[in-house]
Amino acid sequence: MRDVAVIGAGITAFGERWDTSFRDLCTEAGVAALEDANVAGEQIDAMFVGSMSAGRFIGQEHVGALVADYVGLGGELHVPATRVEAACASGGLAFRQAVAAVASGMSDVVVAAGVEKMTDVSDATDVLAGAADREWESFAGATFPGLYAMIACDYMHKYGLTREQLAQVAVKNHYHGARNPFAQFRSEITQSTVMKSTLVASPLRLFDCSPVSDGAAVVIVCPLERAKEFTDTPIQVLASAQAGDTIALHDRPDFSTMGATVAAGNSAFQQAKLERKDIDFVEVHDCFTIAELCAIEDLGFVPKGTAGKFTEEGETQVGGKLPVNTSGGLKACGHPVGATGIKQVWEVVQQLRGEAGKRQVEGAEIGMTQNVGGTGATVVSHIFRRA
Repeated sequence: MRDVAVIGAGITAFGERWDTSFRDLCTEAGVAALEDANVAGEQIDAMFVGSMSAGRFIGQEHVGALVADYVGLGGELHVPATRVEAACASGGLAFRQAVAAVASGMSDVVVAAGVEKMTDVSDATDVLAGAADREWESFAGATFPGLYAMIACDYMHKYGLTREQLAQVAVKNHYHGARNPFAQFRSEITQSTVMKSTLVASPLRLFDCSPVSDGAAVVIVCPLERAKEFTDTPIQVLASAQAGDTIALHDRPDFSTMGATVAAGNSAFQQAKLERKDIDFVEVHDCFTIAELCAIEDLGFVPKGTAGKFTEEGETQVGGKLPVNTSGGLKACGHPVGATGIKQVWEVVQQLRGEAGKRQVEGAEIGMTQNVGGTGATVVSHIFRRA
């Protein structure tokens, strides 16, 4: 297996992109990534595209071929493009496939993209419910706000998490999002904003929930030994891990622990030969505020039941012991589901290059990502460092 590095990254602004099509989003992010990597289309060997449900969101299937065509890799270049789907972990898994293609020696320069155009439909909640167990959860009326509300209720009952501590996750992520020019929400909020927002599924309120978003992100990887041919600031991939769990939440022994996050995190740390204290910042899958608290516990950064207090004390904000979701996370940066896992990698690249501006983690050398599909049936985790 060869060592792999990220050599380029591009992103669109996330949000309600009414005036931009699915293919235009891909093109915008793809061109930015190619320019960032100083790579020509003729040098690309393969492409993997993460997209959860383009068929229902915009009525478009055959997404790999579409994206390759519109970023200039189809036609005469005939670059093979593969669509990857793992619900909201589609982007992270597309990146993992790109890393595997390079590490194995099958390809040298590979594009990993993620895209979703979610705001063109009125039934996004039902589309997203397809990431749960349709027969045993969705058909019974369960939605993802409802499922994560069950997780939050279970967690609060077991560990005494307060409503104020949960709200602080959203406050912190909006603080970071306000410093990210590509974020969907670029305004700070208060704890009162969260607590007084519309109740969605008790105890979760509107500002506990990530939004419906449009957006795309693209990164390019190659063998580490060749990375300096393209960029002076390559970012090495130290670990790439994936784990699974039951698709239905009710089949798990502990609602408050995502077993796949525990397994993927442990595998990633073993691959990287690192300890938790070595991580300078982490991007986790905060589709709902409770998900962020569970994530940093299940990855082993803090003991179970303590993430609320850790967050309340400011330790997950830039300047704290473990900055979490410096991009603004899914909550403030936005959550175009197929793009989120690639956006996380993009944020790691910005941080490790020292190009994150007002949200920069000083002295950052090692970063981590955690991307989740469903309520944790698929989890993909990566660790990176400055090469």
